[in-house]
Amino acid sequence: MSSWSPNPRPPLDGQRFDVVIVGGGINGVAIAKECAGAGKRTLLVEKSDFGAGTTSRSSRIIHGGLRYLEHGEIGLVRESLRERERLLRSHPHLVRRRKFVFAIRDGQGFRSALAIRAGLWLYGRFGKSTRPHASNIEKELEAGSGLAVFDYEDALCEFPERLIAEWLGHAIRAGAEVRNHTDALEIELSGGTVRGIRLRDAFTGEEWRVGCGAVINATGPWVDRFCAQARIGTKRMVGGVRGSHVVLPVFPGAPKTPVYTEAEDGRPIFLLPWNGQFLLGTTEAFDDGDPGDAQPSQAEIDYLFAALHRLLPRNGLTQGDVRYAYAGVRPLPYSPGTVASNIPRGHYLVDHADDGAPGLISVVGGKLTTAARLARDCARRIGIKVNEPAIDLCAVPSSDGICSALRQWAHQVSGVLGISRETAFAIAQWHGADALTVTRLAASDPVWRTSICSHSPHIVAEVAKAVRHEKAVSLGDILLRRVPVALGACWTAECSQEAAEKIGYALGWPLSRIDVELENFESERSAFLHPRQGTRTPRLTQRGGRR
Repeated sequence: MSSWSPNPRPPLDGQRFDVVIVGGGINGVAIAKECAGAGKRTLLVEKSDFGAGTTSRSSRIIHGGLRYLEHGEIGLVRESLRERERLLRSHPHLVRRRKFVFAIRDGQGFRSALAIRAGLWLYGRFGKSTRPHASNIEKELEAGSGLAVFDYEDALCEFPERLIAEWLGHAIRAGAEVRNHTDALEIELSGGTVRGIRLRDAFTGEEWRVGCGAVINATGPWVDRFCAQARIGTKRMVGGVRGSHVVLPVFPGAPKTPVYTEAEDGRPIFLLPWNGQFLLGTTEAFDDGDPGDAQPSQAEIDYLFAALHRLLPRNGLTQGDVRYAYAGVRPLPYSPGTVASNIPRGHYLVDHADDGAPGLISVVGGKLTTAARLARDCARRIGIKVNEPAIDLCAVPSSDGICSALRQWAHQVSGVLGISRETAFAIAQWHGADALTVTRLAASDPVWRTSICSHSPHIVAEVAKAVRHEKAVSLGDILLRRVPVALGACWTAECSQEAAEKIGYALGWPLSRIDVELENFESERSAFLHPRQGTRTPRLTQRGGRR
């Protein structure tokens, strides 16, 4: 892969922080936000980009864990549902309440309809949910299919990448220093405790040593690798369990409602309307390889399609219709001999004082829904006083109400700025209150009002915000995570080329950098999504008229 050096970032060498968090997934960013918000001098470092690992490879469901009830994890279910409600209130533009349908084949498993209804009732009571409105989806699934169908309420976050970006912005405004594309090389111990950490800029190769009072290892499935590199501890903490998904086109008869079903072996499978497509997942396969190299096996894809055909026998799809197939590794507790589905889904913190490294805390487990709770627990562990946030669980706005408010806002600003209502609404959906920052940029220069590509309502002003306020550095940082238009159903190699040219022009990149950025972006996108069709973007040339 080609390389380049971005605009130099201020060196960190010799600085001192109260806490250094290593790992910029949903947990690491949440911890940085919590620590900085408490007035602690905080540094967050990530070897790739924020949200580029396990977070972006999730099922994108914000849920309490309906299945956890069967395993007796009542406390985890209640905690998860409380956190779900907090996210629905604090980020209603990103986290949406949705009706789910639970469809199970008659006679499958050992649960009776009465037991299922009792479990769903309990789940709804814990979450203070309203009864979902009935729709035709139940009849469509039940008609001649031999399925028993039930409904319940949960939530989706289509773009947890944007949730990370918002939390990152909160951390920065609270005073945190954040660095992506920065490797943590070595923890320094002195006098029997953690005293500092050595870092390296992935672009320039420059190394820095910073002092600190505590280090949080929030690297997810890389937790053990980080400790091994730091020569701390020998006890294995994480057992990698790979979860794979396939992204499918919309198909005739596709449900408009998220569906929870079960594979033949009883594992939960979700079919989710997502980003103009359908997301089908997930699997559970033990994976001890490098989490960054995780990809779906053919057996996993076969498994998911078998579940889809059991759910909707007349769906008309074949594996040739798969647009993408991606995989992530869950950082579950190391549990040798335990079936993957029975491994606890809660989180716990490992204090490495017994390993001769007091001041180092490793985070094991965790999920999207409970990241904020994990962050509060972690902050308390290092001596920060944190109160539980208050919330009225009975006053969560409906998704319909939020959409109506966003559309009203879009109607008001579109005429003033000279952008379409569709664009204004798209900005509001992804940026919430920060949409004002985007619209101010759009008002300042017509270049920022340009669409990122001809298929998308999103504009280059969102790119400017990503670079100026959300620490995006590369084209991949921008198009896959801060403004994730490249995850869309219509994205093609031509879109990549068009977006690279427009963004490069707006940001003042030289032609040589645009070429390298495009090449690196296509490599990163392919390694992440594993496209099943389409062609690679050709390299840009310095021909006339490229703008």
